[in-house]
Amino acid sequence: MKEKRKIGLILILALLIILISNMPALAAEEILVDSGNTAFIIICSALVLLMTPGLAFFYGGMVRKKNVLSIMMQCIAVMALVSVQWVLLGYTLAFGPDLGSIIGNLNFLGLHGVSIFPSPDYANTIPHYVFVAFQLMFAIITAALISGAFAERMRFSAFVLFVLLWTTLVYDPVAHWVWGGGWLGQLGALDFAGGTVVHISSGVSGLVVALFIGKRLGKDRDVIVPHNLPFTVLGAALLWFGWFGFNAGSALAADGIAGLAFLVTNTCAAAGAISWVATEWIHHGKPTVFGAVSGAVAGLVAITPAAGFVSPLSAVVMGIMVGPICYLFVSRIKKYLGYDDSLDAFGIHGVGGTVGALATGIFASTAVNPAGADGLLFGGLELFGVQVLAVAATYVYAGLITLLLLKVISKVIPLRVSDAEEEVGLDASLHGEDAYAYEDMSVNDRLVGLQS
Repeated sequence: MKEKRKIGLILILALLIILISNMPALAAEEILVDSGNTAFIIICSALVLLMTPGLAFFYGGMVRKKNVLSIMMQCIAVMALVSVQWVLLGYTLAFGPDLGSIIGNLNFLGLHGVSIFPSPDYANTIPHYVFVAFQLMFAIITAALISGAFAERMRFSAFVLFVLLWTTLVYDPVAHWVWGGGWLGQLGALDFAGGTVVHISSGVSGLVVALFIGKRLGKDRDVIVPHNLPFTVLGAALLWFGWFGFNAGSALAADGIAGLAFLVTNTCAAAGAISWVATEWIHHGKPTVFGAVSGAVAGLVAITPAAGFVSPLSAVVMGIMVGPICYLFVSRIKKYLGYDDSLDAFGIHGVGGTVGALATGIFASTAVNPAGADGLLFGGLELFGVQVLAVAATYVYAGLITLLLLKVISKVIPLRVSDAEEEVGLDASLHGEDAYAYEDMSVNDRLVGLQS
């Protein structure tokens, strides 16, 4: 009996020793999770997600009223499709352990191995799940941006297949190159929140689709104008608001770099709006609200790669630069080249992202962020060369893979709607809906509808 008690006491003692020995390790893991940083990134993730419905309004106001629901449907579809793709495959390709500096491996397939604890490789003060969610929102908005280039003419079934393949084969690898331990990040390329990964990749791919699929019916004959500018202004406001999460959140902590990114984001957007309006005022004689919101978005795009690396004064200069460049591109160069980028996805995101990525190589300063590098203005010739390489690589890769995807998809599904469907409008022909059916009803019909 005494021996049994001794054995029991020994087992209890051994269990206590095991528990006590594990307590420091558990405490260390808990300490690594910073509640302030975690709350900040969760909020920023929600802000970035809000940008996609904002984009739906921004684009929705710019198309003709017979296509407003179709462009909004594309944005909503991207939110659903990419959310599932990211969990199943996208995250591990973008942020899984590096394979040859090109792509992530499949260690995180289906988010296997991802937990509530921090990831020492990417964000060591927030749960790994939160980092996954934050990066997901970037993948969503990037795929949604492309739709503006071919608005009003792509078949929805083809769009669904294109989004899934493009996110997997273009976005995920480029994100890995820059942010996931790939070759551009190893070379020292700076892209704080997505100048190359988000804006250049989507803008260039959108241009390729626009060229491949052809112009809208009557584009060379009719003047196609936005049908609802208040929608566009609302969308721009939501984008501007959400962009604070986009850029400030990319610091992955509620710290001084996040504060810097927040300030320069607003500054460059404001300067972009001013410079675009000033340019069109001189050129056309009138300032327009459409020009103001277009300039603001161009400024937001330009500051994205530089947000954590440049001073507020540099942000003013970048905004003043990008407004006239994008304006001249969409008002003159696009017409001269003769392609139909419906909503200027390339003219604002591709061109603006290029300006921003190159400007990062000029204005970045270690005096602002010691973790960055010095640009041309501060003697950093090497950084500018790497930025040029990053821009060129993204152009070539995104353009070629997008072209290949279009050729493959077109063998399976017609990319473009029929002439009759396009003439009627994609809202009715593809989705069986009418955004403005109520306003077209007679007074008596409205009264009957209200009474019923």
